[in-house]
Amino acid sequence: MAEAAGGTPLRRAARVVLLDERDRVLLLHGYEPEDPTETWWFTPGGGLEGDEDWEEAARRELAEETGITEIELGPPLWRRTCSFPFDGRRWDQEECYFLARTREKGVWTGGGTELERRSVDGLRWWSCEELLATHETVYPTRLAELLRTLLDEGPPPVPVRLETERA
Repeated sequence: MAEAAGGTPLRRAARVVLLDERDRVLLLHGYEPEDPTETWWFTPGGGLEGDEDWEEAARRELAEETGITEIELGPPLWRRTCSFPFDGRRWDQEECYFLARTREKGVWTGGGTELERRSVDGLRWWSCEELLATHETVYPTRLAELLRTLLDEGPPPVPVRLETERA
């Protein structure tokens, strides 16, 4: 398992780039629990539990957060390491982003944890054009560009390593 700068293990998190039949991507709207004015959009997903593999975690997290279970889970698209402050602590994690498609609409379910209930307030489908035009914070930060490439060229033959993001 990879380690963060301080020698602690990186949290492993599976994320889902979920596209609908119109090639819109589903993003959750999150905020800092202690400061609800600090907001951002991010892909569904979360930490691996127990002996789950990346794919199992991606499916479970998507279902817990959106209620969406009918998906075509595709290949891993991207990998990244990130580090960010959230809820009074620093999170260091290794992320694997999977492509998935669905016809389901999804709703914010409240998630599976108390922290999710305190820090997420909904979801929205975004077109690539809307992502390119927004001034809101979106993670990963290059999602609009990455989505455009994905839609134009299809999934990469092997997962692309994204630049490390540190906030």
